[in-house]
Amino acid sequence: MDATRLALSPSRISTYEASSGVIDPNDPSAVALYAWNAKISAAFFVPLHFCEVVVRNAVSEALEFLYGPRWPWDPTLSLSLPDPRRAYSPRKDLRNVAAIQPSTGKVIPELKFVFWQEIFALRHGVRIWDIHYRTVFPFHDPAKTVIELRRKMFHDLGQIRQLRNRIAHHEPIFNRSLSAELNLMIDIVEQRSPLVASWMVANQDANQLLSHRPLFRGGKRWTPTQDEIAQVAYRLWEDGGKKVGRGDADWAQAERLIGKLD
Repeated sequence: MDATRLALSPSRISTYEASSGVIDPNDPSAVALYAWNAKISAAFFVPLHFCEVVVRNAVSEALEFLYGPRWPWDPTLSLSLPDPRRAYSPRKDLRNVAAIQPSTGKVIPELKFVFWQEIFALRHGVRIWDIHYRTVFPFHDPAKTVIELRRKMFHDLGQIRQLRNRIAHHEPIFNRSLSAELNLMIDIVEQRSPLVASWMVANQDANQLLSHRPLFRGGKRWTPTQDEIAQVAYRLWEDGGKKVGRGDADWAQAERLIGKLD
């Protein structure tokens, strides 16, 4: 274990040691959690890929309705974007990319993820989203107003962007609400196309890995018994109104939760 700690750096592995309750330096629990964190990070690249591409194409479509097919070069759009001196500037990002790319299709993938989130900010609500949200996201929740939909999209993209950045910098994500964040991505893609959302879910492994996170008890790797999982799954089934067909979902959630019960 010493060689692993030195290779990864003691400061980096210490986060995993603290979470898994490692006391003995030869305890492999932290290394197991580190390896799982790397695997789940890699698995999340698939839903992140789908979500980002779908969002930026939807936003591009909305911008095209307003500014035409060459919207990246429209001065009115550029001036509508914030341009802070110190923080991220959507205006500079767009101008810099548009200055070196020959077409809208080439501009889209070069803009930062935060650019697409910024377009859902309040300042663009009336001009862009009051008119075009329901068009570019035709499978939105009809019970919500456009204001609520736009606000939620802005918030959800911010959370997804934080996850994306942590993965890109090889940071810990095991302590995040990963199941909920995966569901955010599925919900966003579903608003654009339920068919594409189903395709995305069928081609990702994050769900499966989330059900196999290493569990620890007393600082040691722990595999819960089937009876222990079944007890928690049964409680979840009762709390969920004893709905038929929830068995697999309750079992998977029980596996994720049972490590936190002690």
